[in-house]
Amino acid sequence: MFTLCVVLIILASIVLGFIILIQNSKGGGLASNFASSNQVMGVRKTANFLEKTTWGLAAGIMLLCFVCAFMAKSEYNSIHGTGSSTQVEQTTDASEE
Repeated sequence: MFTLCVVLIILASIVLGFIILIQNSKGGGLASNFASSNQVMGVRKTANFLEKTTWGLAAGIMLLCFVCAFMAKSEYNSIHGTGSSTQVEQTTDASEE
């Protein structure tokens, strides 16, 4: 399950990078190459869709990172046997006896 979560984070990051490159920036961006007067959705609706997709992917990546951190912590605790209580080891020196 942890591996699936990491793979989803990587895929979402790649898609997020692609969506950010498509968006129209001050310099025109890659979106200017795809802009034409006969767009189906229109320029304004396309910009709104890309912005909402960007925020959604960013929130999804953040949520997946929290899930992975929680899963990693619980997996670490189950492997090393450390629960909510701490274990204290006491040693005695042989010269004191």
